[in-house]
Amino acid sequence: MPDPAPALVLRGAGRRYGERAALRDVTLELEAGRTLVVFGPNGAGKTTLLRMLATLLRPHAGEVRVLGRPLPGDGYAVRGRIGFLGHEALLYRELSGRENLRFHAKLHRVAAGRVDEVLDAVGMTARCGDPVAELSRGMVQRLAIARAVLHEPELLLLDEPLANLDPAAAAQVAPLIGVGGAGPSDRRTRVVTSHDPAGGLQGADVALGLKGGRVALLAAATDVEPAQIAELYR
Repeated sequence: MPDPAPALVLRGAGRRYGERAALRDVTLELEAGRTLVVFGPNGAGKTTLLRMLATLLRPHAGEVRVLGRPLPGDGYAVRGRIGFLGHEALLYRELSGRENLRFHAKLHRVAAGRVDEVLDAVGMTARCGDPVAELSRGMVQRLAIARAVLHEPELLLLDEPLANLDPAAAAQVAPLIGVGGAGPSDRRTRVVTSHDPAGGLQGADVALGLKGGRVALLAAATDVEPAQIAELYR
């Protein structure tokens, strides 16, 4: 049998904002079930890369394929197979956490019981009836993680997923999303951005370093030292 298609393929991919190039000539492949960790200083292009893979931004150059489908043309075919956690929680602030998750469950045709399952997994059962606007940033982040994994996506795109979480909350959600050294408990494909050289490499298969929108480092995570990641920030 032929080898399965990679989960992600980028060949010379680029994205610009007006005259400014946010990503330039990014080329990589990621096999299904593997984890890619992306490092780089603020403005390096990490969030732009994730939003492009999530079909929220169109590539302006090169080729981008996600879960075997070309973007942007086949974005409609992969959106429901992706879980995206960005800097915005993508939750309605006037609704409770449970109401938000029930809304997303209907969108993805997920059984209602799954809502209670993920609320418990992120430690939000006790506060799930409160409006999102009344919750702390850490609690909102936990609900956003629950939203991202609710429909058990094939591809998880996680932009600094442990931000705003105290150590106990980070330890609780880490196994659910397969980051923070917990190691994935499934064969889901992941792309995770991080500013933590040592912690970000744990559990990752491939490390990508971006600087100025370009690839400055691309290697197996086991072959990368934290000192190499630190160089990206100098």
